[in-house]
Amino acid sequence: MSQARLGELLVRENLISLAQLRKAQEVQNRDGGRLGYHLVRQGFIHETDLTNFLSRQYGVPSVNLDDFEIDENVTQLISKEICEKHLVIPINRVGNALVVAMSDPSNIYAIDELKFATGFNIEIVVASEAAIREAIDLHYGDSFNMDAMLEQMELDVDDDVEVAKDDHAIDVGDLQAAGEEAPVIRLVNIILIDAIKRNASDIHIEPYEKSFRVRYRIDGVLQEVMKPPLKLRDAITSRIKIMSNLDIAERRLPQDGRIKLRLPGGKEMDYRVSVLPTLFGEKCVLRLLDKSNLQLDMTKLGFEAKPLADFKSQIHRPFGMVLVTGPTGSGKTTTLYSALAELNKVSENISTAEDPVEFNLAGINQCQMHEAVGLNFAAALRSFLRQDPDIIMVGEIRDFETAEIAVKAALTGHLVLSTLHTNDAPSTISRLLNMGVEPFLVTASVNLVLAQRLARRICNECKVPAEDVTEEVLRDIQVLEEKIGTFTPMKGNGCKKCNGTGYKGRVALYEVMVMGDELKEAVLQGYSTAELKAEAKRLGMQTLRMAALNRLVEGMTTVQEVTRCTAPD
Repeated sequence: MSQARLGELLVRENLISLAQLRKAQEVQNRDGGRLGYHLVRQGFIHETDLTNFLSRQYGVPSVNLDDFEIDENVTQLISKEICEKHLVIPINRVGNALVVAMSDPSNIYAIDELKFATGFNIEIVVASEAAIREAIDLHYGDSFNMDAMLEQMELDVDDDVEVAKDDHAIDVGDLQAAGEEAPVIRLVNIILIDAIKRNASDIHIEPYEKSFRVRYRIDGVLQEVMKPPLKLRDAITSRIKIMSNLDIAERRLPQDGRIKLRLPGGKEMDYRVSVLPTLFGEKCVLRLLDKSNLQLDMTKLGFEAKPLADFKSQIHRPFGMVLVTGPTGSGKTTTLYSALAELNKVSENISTAEDPVEFNLAGINQCQMHEAVGLNFAAALRSFLRQDPDIIMVGEIRDFETAEIAVKAALTGHLVLSTLHTNDAPSTISRLLNMGVEPFLVTASVNLVLAQRLARRICNECKVPAEDVTEEVLRDIQVLEEKIGTFTPMKGNGCKKCNGTGYKGRVALYEVMVMGDELKEAVLQGYSTAELKAEAKRLGMQTLRMAALNRLVEGMTTVQEVTRCTAPD
């Protein structure tokens, strides 16, 4: 079955809409890969529904690979290269028949190659593409013992090599040679790939006086994963600099770069690299940017019904400002990108000023900031206003100059989207006033402020009732009296699926403050942040703590996450 034919049949069966098919085809044309993969990634169809549909179409059984214990003797029958090439994995052998899971049962070339390579009769079952990729990673991943490898590397390093105490003690040629040694290359590759497998968002490589460690940020929390030999410090840093085209000779100033990694199956992963000189060497932080995981469908972000309706109504207004606020890593960029995706039409001229540009969006003019040559947010905004814009996104409002131009743009018929770093929605208004923007300009320009956080989601595999959470604890975190006793707080016990943490994935918490007439009047009267918050709550605003408590009641997150991510009202 051709990819086009698959799309037509899914539309005919009412499993997806024609608009969703066209959107997925656009992404497929841009990024490559299979149509079904992009339909699932975009959230247009659940992978179980797609697998069941393919099973019915081809008359072959569908399987859930999580339920299979695949024998190592079976996986040895087909090479990793063939599995990745055709997206297949052997799951069982019965006599002269080999049972193989495929995402595309119509691929007769793959079946013929499997017969030729193995000498077995091939029996096909269908499984989701994501599940097959995960199974290939699990059963064909690099077979290495991390501790044993690090121990061997410790032995391989010359005992006479001392860690440099001063920036000029190591020759640049030595650094480059060390960064290109096979063991160092392999270790850095393992760190980069292992972070993807663990769904990490950041990698921290940190030198200290007598130790050197690697940590991953998984579901918003840092976890230590290894301690390479201290003697490899400069070699690992140099390897990362070489991969991201940075100056390995410069060890006194911060540097920023990017690594693009091409993975099996045509998938690409970008790493945003930041190198910072510290007391005992250079610290490297790599932010993982996975295009395939970018969720641009607003309904899939985790909004509740009323906040989503408020947000959508304000981004569809012809002018004004919509501000998104929260700490680093709270999902502000994803929210803004999903808003832009909704607004992205042929009739609209959209320009963005970003530092850095994290993801490329088709049909949107994205501008990368370069402070060194004078291209900052304020300069980009001035230029945008001469480019006949309809919608402008500013990466961040950091100073009065940027705020002033953004406000003027919002007052002259443009929709402006931007972010600030504040603790909640009401304090965003105070932040603008502190920057020097006049109260009457704030009330005239700001349509809506959205504050957000990401709380860790309880792992579904090991979810159990949290028996240690008493009614007193629930009252302390402000659960409403009428809700106490109507639900059971949950927690994760820790299992293989969640690396023993009890959490797998994250859930978004939103606080949406619409700037209606009553709130505007409160700003003009000089209300404090606390008074503004009280007024917004009276008018029906759901605070971050209230959103977190709703997730607790629904059994999505824990009491610990409620208190970690949100402050009491």
